[in-house]
This record gives sequence, structure tokens and C-alpha cells, in this order.
Amino acid sequence: MFPDLTCDDIFRLETKRLWLRWPRACDAPAIKSFASLPETARMTAAIPHPYPPGEAERFIFRARADNANGEALVLAITQKNDARQGAAIGLVSATLSDAGELELGFVFAPCLWGKGYATEAVRALVEALFALTKAGRILANVRAENPASRRVLEKCGFAYVDSGLDLLPARGGLHPCDRFELGRKSWAASRSSRRLPAMVHQAPDEMAAILALMPQTQA
Repeated sequence: MFPDLTCDDIFRLETKRLWLRWPRACDAPAIKSFASLPETARMTAAIPHPYPPGEAERFIFRARADNANGEALVLAITQKNDARQGAAIGLVSATLSDAGELELGFVFAPCLWGKGYATEAVRALVEALFALTKAGRILANVRAENPASRRVLEKCGFAYVDSGLDLLPARGGLHPCDRFELGRKSWAASRSSRRLPAMVHQAPDEMAAILALMPQTQA
């Protein structure tokens, strides 16, 4: 599903305020600082709480392996103007469901909630996924008690599908969740122009291949 371009750790996306790049070993302290907070973990399916020693390091190792194997695309998010030299403030990911469809996930440090960073990062990843893969749609779900994440998805064009009980392994069973999807046609129709988030270290032939996958606008 994921192209060779994303399987190299030089791959990154750029937005107005953010860099999205592969997670690195040096990100472990920053990831632990926000992932270990109860208000962060309780809204996710996979972050354990209490946060075990070494979990951030294990997460980074798995994420890098999955990225390299083309099984997922997990990116750490940093601020461009960060005085701490690019400390991770969140994570965004695209993984394959059991049915082979793309599922989107994201998590941010609570101290930065409400500043629009999640919407900015999710929108950048969505743009890249539709441009770089042949996915017909992207799926996402949020806990029913998490209206903030629901608003992020809606701002990025996702449509509500239904609600139900979904398995959240780290939360210990089934929990009420709202399910969303964004189809390629809906994404294309909502865009008056097409521009892939800036990427660095791309060869000209790779960029041409990317652009060839993007829907063409008509005057």
C-alpha cells in the first residue's frame, strides 16, 4: 500500500508551522512526556496507562520497522520554531485495517490542544496519502466522549458514518466510538487546487510519479 518513497527515513512533510517526519530514538523523552499523561492515553486505543518503562523506545522501534517495511506510515510532529530543537509534540499515523483499508490516527501533547496543530497535521497526511497511494478512502474513529478529535476530522473533510462499540485494547475492552471516512472523490471535489505538502530530498522522477497520481483540475 505504501510506496518506496515513504519507506526511507528521509521522508517528511511540511506545513506552515510543522514538520512531520519519521520518529527517532531521540524522540523518546518527548513522546513519554505526553503519552504518559492520563488525559492523553484515555482517548486512544493503544497507549497504555500507566505508561510502562521503555514503552516510548519500543513504540519508536516498531514504528520505524513498520515504516521501512511499507506496512504503515507513522510520523512524529515537530514545530518549526521550536527552541528545543525539534522535540516531538505529537504523532500521526496511517495503518492498514484487517480489510486492507487505510486507518488514520493522531495524538498530541495536551498543552498544545486547541491551537489547530492536529488539523494541520492530519490535513497534510491526508493530502499525502491520497497523492501517494491508490486508496479509495481513509477511515478514522474517535471515542464518543472526544468531541475535539471529531472536530479535527470534520475540518479535514471526514464524514460521520455511524457509531458503535469498538475494541480499544489499551482501554480494556469495547467502548462507544464514532466512525468517520473520507473518500477520494469527496476529497478531490472539495479541493479547487491540488498541492502536495512539501517534501525534502525527493528525486525529480519520484516527484513526477507523485504528481501523476494526483487528480487533475479542470478550468
